[in-house]
Amino acid sequence: MSRFCFTFLLSGVLLSSPLVQAEVRRIVHPDGRVEYTNIAPQQKAGVVSTYYKYRKDNGVLSFTDEKPSGVEYEVVRFDCYACQVNSTVNWETTPLFLEPYRNLVNRFAEAHGVDPALVRAIIHAESAFNPAALSRVGAQGLMQLMPGTAGELGVTNPLDAEQNISGGVRYLAKLLKLYDGNTRLATAAYNAGPGAVGEYSGVPPYAETQAYVKRVAILHRRYQTVE
Repeated sequence: MSRFCFTFLLSGVLLSSPLVQAEVRRIVHPDGRVEYTNIAPQQKAGVVSTYYKYRKDNGVLSFTDEKPSGVEYEVVRFDCYACQVNSTVNWETTPLFLEPYRNLVNRFAEAHGVDPALVRAIIHAESAFNPAALSRVGAQGLMQLMPGTAGELGVTNPLDAEQNISGGVRYLAKLLKLYDGNTRLATAAYNAGPGAVGEYSGVPPYAETQAYVKRVAILHRRYQTVE
């Protein structure tokens, strides 16, 4: 779960520099966390994956895709294998990861009543089965757990494959229960957060989330077929 994983949408748009004004939004979570996204609803164009966050002299938090000078800044980047709106990957033919972590996936999926093919699809979409995956916003490991969520799940080392899959599957199981087994809504919530799904009474209109849900569905079907 990338830059949007476990997002609980509360409020909207923060003005940025002219270069990215229409592309960067500030999301405040109910627990006080602040998250930033450059994926606007219905966005069709390519995504700027790296940009810079800084404060202007008047204290306003701003963004630019050019490195600012004379001020302190933070590099922000959103990473998610299946989240890039303009991805050129053919999700119907891209090679599947059939053997990596098979025993762990099957064990935890069975323990929590989750389709192992769905778990594999989520891992594929989130990290392409890279156990060391680390996004610029702090999501970690195979299932891209955010530190706060990992802590709530009792995951002390998100880069440990066993702990990561255990925590990720438990969270996914909670989402499936929340949405009465609706895989589409659970997948959307895994990407954009239950708050966003509730806000829009369905899959949020974010271009990234829309793409993510469709791609996970394709991967899920393909993993089901081979398993």
